Amino acid sequence: KTENKDFLDGAGPSQRCDLPVKLLRRGCGPEFMEQSEIKVEVNATVSSTQVSPRDISITLRPGSEASVIVAVKQLERYPVDLYYLVDVSASMQENLDHLKTVGVALSLRMTEHSSDLWLGFGSFVDKPVSPYINVHPSKINNPCSDYEIRCRPAHGFHHVLSMTGNMSEFTRVIKRQRISGNMDTPEGGLDAMLQAAVCQRSVGWRPEAKRLLLLMTDQPSHLALDSRLAGIVTPHDGLCHLENNVYTGSTRMDHPSVGQLSDKLLENHMYSIFAVEKQQYQWYEELVRLLPGSYLGKLGLFQAPNLIELVVDAYKRLLSEVAVSVSVEDKAVSRYWVSVSPLCPNGSTAKDQSCSGVQPDQTVYFNITIGMRSCPDDGEDEDVTVLVRPVGYNESTIVRIHSKCRCSCGPMRHCNDDSQSPCKGTQDSSNQEQRPDHGLIKDSDRDSNRNCRGDGSDVDCSGRGVCECGRCVCEQTRLGTVYGKYCEIDDFSCPYEGGLLCGGRGVCVSGECVCEDDWTGDSCGCSVSTATCQSANGLLCSGQGRCVCGKCVCEDPRHSGDFCERCPSCQSTCQSYWYLKCVDCHLSHGLSQKEAGHCNNTCAPLVGYMDDVSGTATLANRICSEHNCTLGLCTFVVLWI
Repeated sequence: KTENKDFLDGAGPSQRCDLPVKLLRRGCGPEFMEQSEIKVEVNATVSSTQVSPRDISITLRPGSEASVIVAVKQLERYPVDLYYLVDVSASMQENLDHLKTVGVALSLRMTEHSSDLWLGFGSFVDKPVSPYINVHPSKINNPCSDYEIRCRPAHGFHHVLSMTGNMSEFTRVIKRQRISGNMDTPEGGLDAMLQAAVCQRSVGWRPEAKRLLLLMTDQPSHLALDSRLAGIVTPHDGLCHLENNVYTGSTRMDHPSVGQLSDKLLENHMYSIFAVEKQQYQWYEELVRLLPGSYLGKLGLFQAPNLIELVVDAYKRLLSEVAVSVSVEDKAVSRYWVSVSPLCPNGSTAKDQSCSGVQPDQTVYFNITIGMRSCPDDGEDEDVTVLVRPVGYNESTIVRIHSKCRCSCGPMRHCNDDSQSPCKGTQDSSNQEQRPDHGLIKDSDRDSNRNCRGDGSDVDCSGRGVCECGRCVCEQTRLGTVYGKYCEIDDFSCPYEGGLLCGGRGVCVSGECVCEDDWTGDSCGCSVSTATCQSANGLLCSGQGRCVCGKCVCEDPRHSGDFCERCPSCQSTCQSYWYLKCVDCHLSHGLSQKEAGHCNNTCAPLVGYMDDVSGTATLANRICSEHNCTLGLCTFVVLWI
């Protein structure tokens, strides 16, 4: 920011505030620059258990950056909430039966790792519309009617059991579950996962617990845009749509995208576990790479011991890997950049923003660097929030960024700020008249406007600004900056060379480059120096041309060469004899000896007249040879004769 009140005369505050290198290029001296201080303040009043600090404030200016340290501690024996989200399509009948003995056994096994385990349950199939299900009236209420089996109607998601520590209740609910059916192979697993994650009140997720969302299926899942097959084109809104524990948005909104599901799992502090049959392992292997804090287990059979081992192993693996996700508000994501560098407990610097093998009571430190690229288009200061979320943790760090985009411009605050009237203090008392009842008044508009026009111009402020109180206030444009006493200068409308306006060697005034000393040309790309045009005889371009941009431009088209030194067609001795004297003379007076006396005496002894053309040609060739004429010129003379 510059304190020089005359810098970019007539420009607004946003043009006066820029990167130092750009201000220097526009002519602002370093002694007039003022740079905002970068500040980092930690709010120590917000308590934390796993993540600290919880609240940080940063002051940044364009081109600056600041770093903060976020510590994430792995506590021991967390409470755990585990939600079983089970595919109940017909092919899952046997697997559903195996779940009946999981609850109590899993609870006993998890006592080794958690002091408090709660379980919940929900089911899904697919969107209950064609072509995903058979919409024949006999199939809607009982998709298994062809097999004389009573099935449940297809559904997008049913929340069946909220979180409970009563393992007997969990087992009782599982025993009551019946399968359903649908038409196509993929299921609506991702749709159901999003509802289970965002419907916190209905599901009963505990704020203090580690949250595990276990998806059990034997098929791949539908993805975003698949719903167009059913004529459903409305994107998912990411909100909870449960009424009486039934997902009501299934037939109205598309399946969520993988990115949207990832955001919602992070936002609600979820770890996701996929229990799939080995035939679908590769499909889900690609999926978990896009979901932070997810674990994939391959099961040959969904038997109770296998499920218990899967959950315990996933829990230990997920908690031993500590990672963070950093997000910037959507409105400002293009104006800031963020980098994350973790320091693991073993002293190593990890990749991919995470540390593995972290044990209980160990701490991972994350160095978060945030940099500011630019200010908003309006040049105003802004407040932006950056959220640092450790994956799967119910605590996070909020970084509040305050950007400094406006000028303070020293103690006098000469910034041409819009809040300051342009007429205050701008009138010279010598140009004002005294009125007894109103004191000093400003000149007439005509006199005032005269100060806004350059010499020879009949347009105020070069047509690129308005005249206020005898001073130009230049327009603001996204193309660049307009400034100068008469708004005659800008940084965008002149020719570019090498990617720089006026080649970086001049200023753009009224659409033309005004070049620095020693440079000229439309884009200031030509050196004024003529040293490179001086020929060996000491003359500039051999006296036959002009020096333009360090190169000779020959004025006579017969001359050529780097210094206009060559002239093959210039008059020679041979040309003088044959054309101007001999040839012209003898052709005019004939070939007789009598008439030849009228020709020039210097020509007479050289020309022996022949009675035929071939003889004349032979004689011409001889004369050419005697006078060292070039072959081309001799040929011309011979043919002419």
